[in-house]
Amino acid sequence: MKTTPDGRPVPPPHAGEREALESWLDFHRATLEAKCRGLDDAQLRRASVPPSTMTLLGLVQHMAAVERNWYQRVFAGRDAPAVYEDAGQDGFGLNPDRGLDEALADWRAEIEAGRALTADVPLDHSCDRLRPPISDFLGESVSLRWVLIHLIEEYARHNGHADLLRERIDGVTGM
Repeated sequence: MKTTPDGRPVPPPHAGEREALESWLDFHRATLEAKCRGLDDAQLRRASVPPSTMTLLGLVQHMAAVERNWYQRVFAGRDAPAVYEDAGQDGFGLNPDRGLDEALADWRAEIEAGRALTADVPLDHSCDRLRPPISDFLGESVSLRWVLIHLIEEYARHNGHADLLRERIDGVTGM
């Protein structure tokens, strides 16, 4: 597997649909992690793009919550509790006792749980467990393909936020 100079996996330029989707998702996951690399705790907690209160640490927590929601709740139909009860429904709230190492470990665990749940499931598999407010605009069912595409979109959007946060913190751009 090829990687970028900073170690992120490069999605193959010629791949089947499943491999392409999963490769791009992994690339965007690695991008979020890379945006946090080399920063101290105070920098990771800095809301550096006013008036937003978004932080890089909050983004990692949020994406752990997103992974749990789409894989465990929507895909598997589990009644999984919030990853962080103290971080609000979206996972952005910060706890002074929880740093990046813990957030990354939780996030990685949610990624692995999602991989295990969907490993041999066809992309057309129907996830029929949508609940309000999501079902209010999507209906009651989406395919695994839709979930993977949505996760790619979610990471891509938040990686744009991470770009701005990181640049305001220490001037680092790119990735």
